[in-house]
Amino acid sequence: MLTPPRTKAAFLVLALLNIGAGVSQAQDREVINMPGSLVGLPFSTAVRVGNMLYLSGQIGVYHGTRTLADGGVAGETRQTMENIKDVLEYAGSSLEEVVKCTVFLADISYYSEMNRVYSTYFGENPPARSAMAGSGLALGAKVEIECIATVER
Repeated sequence: MLTPPRTKAAFLVLALLNIGAGVSQAQDREVINMPGSLVGLPFSTAVRVGNMLYLSGQIGVYHGTRTLADGGVAGETRQTMENIKDVLEYAGSSLEEVVKCTVFLADISYYSEMNRVYSTYFGENPPARSAMAGSGLALGAKVEIECIATVER
């Protein structure tokens, strides 16, 4: 069946408006650098686009330092999660608003220990998550976690 010309025109107008809306949303981008973040690194602490917040990977260092937390995998995971919590709050979000995390481990044998600490930070409905092991993390960390969350505009 052929589409009447008026319907085609209306469809074209709606499509162009939708493309224009996407352009304006793409421009609605805010770079967030939390005070105490290490300067001179080629990434931002977080970036907000619309109502989504994308956090850079966090490792278990004390704010403003390159010193890893004591306590091995558990200590680093705890500090990593505290760093994530602080970034989320600074950016106007919270752990309750996290929708996805990616966990990077220096060794997959750290999975259970990381998971014990990680699970204490999320309630009954934890975010989606992936976990993988690599051949090395920044500053010799054992754990790095990045998150995506929603945020009020």
